[in-house]
Formats: sequence, C-alpha cells, structure tokens
Amino acid sequence: MASSVMSFEGESPIGRVMSVDTMRVFIHIDDHELLKKVMIGNLVAIQGATGHQYLISIVERITRLPSDSIIDSEILDDETAPTQEDMQDTIRAVLVGTYRVKDGGSGPSFKRGADSCPQIDQPSHLIQGVNLTAFMGVLSQDVPADKALRLGHFAIDPTAEAVADGDRFFQRHAAILGSTGSGKSYTVAALLERANTLSYPNLVLLDMHGEYASLAKDKKDGYAEYLKIAGPGDLADPKPHSLFLPHWLLNREEMLSMLLDRSDDNAPNQAMRFTNIVFDQKRKVLKDLKLTEVLASFTVDSPVPYDLKAVQISLQNDDQEMVPGSSGRDKQGPWYGKLTRFISRLEAKIADRRYGFLFQPPVATESYEWLQSFAESFLSTKSGVCSGIKVVDFSEVPSDVLPTVVSVLARVLYDVQFWMKAESRTPVCLVCDEAHLYLPVRSDADAAAKRALDTFERIAKEGRKYGFALLVVSQRPSDVSKTILSQCHNFIALRLTNEQDQSAVKSVMPDSMAGIADVLPLLDIGEAIVLGDSILLPSRIKLDKPKATPLSLTKNFWREWGEKASNANAIKEAVESLRRQSKGPDKK
Repeated sequence: MASSVMSFEGESPIGRVMSVDTMRVFIHIDDHELLKKVMIGNLVAIQGATGHQYLISIVERITRLPSDSIIDSEILDDETAPTQEDMQDTIRAVLVGTYRVKDGGSGPSFKRGADSCPQIDQPSHLIQGVNLTAFMGVLSQDVPADKALRLGHFAIDPTAEAVADGDRFFQRHAAILGSTGSGKSYTVAALLERANTLSYPNLVLLDMHGEYASLAKDKKDGYAEYLKIAGPGDLADPKPHSLFLPHWLLNREEMLSMLLDRSDDNAPNQAMRFTNIVFDQKRKVLKDLKLTEVLASFTVDSPVPYDLKAVQISLQNDDQEMVPGSSGRDKQGPWYGKLTRFISRLEAKIADRRYGFLFQPPVATESYEWLQSFAESFLSTKSGVCSGIKVVDFSEVPSDVLPTVVSVLARVLYDVQFWMKAESRTPVCLVCDEAHLYLPVRSDADAAAKRALDTFERIAKEGRKYGFALLVVSQRPSDVSKTILSQCHNFIALRLTNEQDQSAVKSVMPDSMAGIADVLPLLDIGEAIVLGDSILLPSRIKLDKPKATPLSLTKNFWREWGEKASNANAIKEAVESLRRQSKGPDKK
C-alpha cells in the first residue's frame, strides 16, 4: 500500500535556518513556546530547493541563550534577570537525507544524503503526528519485501516498524556493541531467528560461554544445529554434538604458536625441522593415496591428515641421532639436543586432555575424506545436511589456545568458500560473539592472537567478494581490533557506559553522526542506535525480543541471597567437574 505524503500546509514552522555548517544546520526558533515541543532525536524537515523537496535532519542539541542585544546592552547584572523575550532559542541538527513528495511518476521517497545545502531563512518543520507516521511509512516501503530485515520499532514512533536491508546489513560486515546486560545476546538471537525464516540461511555463531545452547533445535522454539568443542569428558565417548578440530587442520604458524618458545635459542632450528617433517608426512600420505594432482601442488599448510605420533618419533630420532665422525667414532648429529624442549612441549600438549579436541580426536578424523564432511556440516543450509543456523560452543576451550582454535575454524570455512566456484556459493556469516576475547587490538595481542587477527582481518577486508561476512559482537569495543571494526559498515549500538567504549564506537562512525552517539549511555535495555548502509535513517530503535531466548548468565544477587540456599551436592559435583575438566549436563 502506498504511503501517505508528508504535508505541512497550514502548519506554522518551528523556525528558520540561521546558519549552515557542512552537514549541520542551526535553526532559530521563532516562538519560545515551540521549543518545549522539541527533543533530542526529533526529526526536522527543512524546505528544500523546490516545494516538493525537504531536507531531513535529526536534532542533536537544543540551546537557549541571551540574545546578542541583551549582552551588548550590559543589563545582565546581579539585580536584573533577562525575560523570556530577551532569550534566543536555537536547535542544532545534523542533515541525514532528502525527502521528495513526488519522485518522478511515483509517490514519496527518501534517500540518504542532502541533495543540496539548506538556504538561509528556509522554514523548518518538526515531523510529528500524521507526518511522522507518513515519513516512517516511506522508510519501510523503500526496502523491498525480499530484503526486509525487521529489527523492531522506532523509538520516536512505536507504531512504525524499523526495517533494515538484509542484503546490505551482511554484505559489508556488521557489529553489535553494548555493555553487559544491554541486550546484545537477545539481539543476536533475534537476528538468527529472522534468518531462520528464510529458505537457505547460513550463519555460524561462535559461542564463547555456552549461552546460546538454548537455541538448539531439540529445545523449545529452537532451530539451530548445536555443536560443542569436545572437552576432556568427551574424548572416550564423544557425543553426537561433540566437535573435534584435528591438529592437521592447523597451518604451520598456528601449530608453532602453540608449541614454539620464541625465546629459545634453538627456536629457528625447531621450527624448520618441525616444518620439514610435517611436509614429509603429508607427502607420504598423498603418495600412499596416489593423489598425483594434489601431490604436485600441495604445501606444508595444505589440510592433509598426517600422523602426529610419527612426527614426534622423527623429532626424537633427530634429537638423539649420532652420525659417523671423521675419526671413525660417532658424533652428535646436526639436530642433537636442539629439539629437546620442543619435543617436551609437544608431548605435554598431546597428553593434556584439555587439548584432546586437537590432539586426541577420533580415528575417523584422520581420513582424507573427513574434511569434506566437516565442511558440509558448516556450509550446508537447512535443506541440506543440517540446519542453516549453527551454534558452536567454545566454553570448555582453554583460554591460552582460544584465539588459535577460533581462527582455525574461521580460516578453514573461509578457505573452502574461497575455493568454491562463485556460482555455487551460498553466502556465509560468521557471528563472532565476545570478539574482544580473541580479536584484540593488535598492539595488545600475543603471538597466537596475532595469527587469529591475520585470519579475521583478511576476512574483513576480502570476505565480501566471496560471500563471507562477519557479525562482530562485543561488550568492549575499545578492546576489539580497530582494523576489523573499521571494516564494519553497519552498527547496532546498545547502551555503552564506558567512555573508552563510547569513543571506540564514535571513531568508526561518520563525523556527522558523532553527536547521535552521545545518547549511548542513556539507552534503555533492548534499545539501540542503528546506523549504516542497511538503514536509511540513523535511528534509535526498540529491538524485538526473540522467541527462543539465550540462557541468562546474570544472577540476581540480592533476590537469590534472600531465597536460594547453597547446595552441598552441587558443590561436590563442581569439584569433580573441576578434576575431570568437564561439566555435566545442565539440569532443566
């Protein structure tokens, strides 16, 4: 249905343009009583070059100051107070777009950006009532139905749906940013729920704390395929949802970031020898399988299964090797004693059950064909092998290898998407929950985190070309890689109370939008400032809640101290879980 047209016929303007500064306009308010109707965030329509055009702006500052004549007359003293008539009322607004009453032969339209700068003395009208409803209707109708991604409703008009362009939202990456308890998890769940209504969605959620397990398709209102990185308790008897990332998926740098001590004098020798042995092991596998084409072009980083035990034995042999000397007596070989510490670190990692998902995977993962089934389980849509929405639980992954493990999964999926024929690709979105834990600012990153940054920054810069998007989610945007955030062109910014985090968000916004971000600490739970390529008007939006909600990890301290006693059995179970490094199933 066509939208109504905004009309200000018979309505007095609230004021007139008194000054224009690039993308900002200053409006003098004629009637002091009218100023009471204006609030921060209101929309103002400024008459454009023709009667059919209005320049739309958002109010970001309201001021009432003594007029110049009062200041010049020097009557402002301790005994004389200025009257209301002696004051000058002004609003400052940022220009955001152009509204046309008629666009060619069609009805009203709105586009981002001002076609021209406002002229001095042009009348300005507050958009409210039926005009606000008409304007919001134009915003909704400008997004084609097959691209519409409903986010919620506009704070300034609860009757108007806030709709984003789903294509543009994911095409150039997006970020959901907000303090703890602001509603990030609900926002993520709502987006996944919307995507699940499509025929072939393909999103992979990296869940750091296990709070999205409630979205699993075996739960009430659930729809997602739930996978969990295998913990120590899953090694002997893996569950259907247990996920292993065998060591051979790691490339050379990722393996060395876990095993190599860069401060060791023999580190270069250890890295070189390990690389050569792994390459030889992969070549042996390819020869045995008679894979001639792969054998001719593979590299040490190619994902080819190899026997880590054989690598360990080769390293030990080299470390202890004696070779014939010139005098007929044996002498120490070229690697003698240089690999000892490296071997010790490798043995420790292999023996540590916390790393079992890497070094103690099931035998099936050692087959050449396994990688295909692994890729299918992530890149298939819901009409294929599994649900189009996948939740990967990393809650039991040791923190020291978390960046490496996350980046391995991301890199493998991206590489498969990269090498797939363009016409066969279904777009993929990687939802990076708690991104600050594994995508830190580069200056704060250790060797493992830098490898992860290399992977994700590559995806951020090039992923759009190959149908691979990032949705970055964080409560500490100031601790997230600036390179990755700067590649995000859509933002859902919920309440942020930390000044550094607010500054981080402002730094990736256009300069003209910085004033809008000033309301971030004032937002209610579930409210957000949404701006970017996907939405025509930067807006304050009340976000929709999902049907399947994430598990709330926030405890009600005061209430539970008054109602809930400690449980001795629960403490006993927790102690045993600590010892076996594996949590038992949650009781519902």
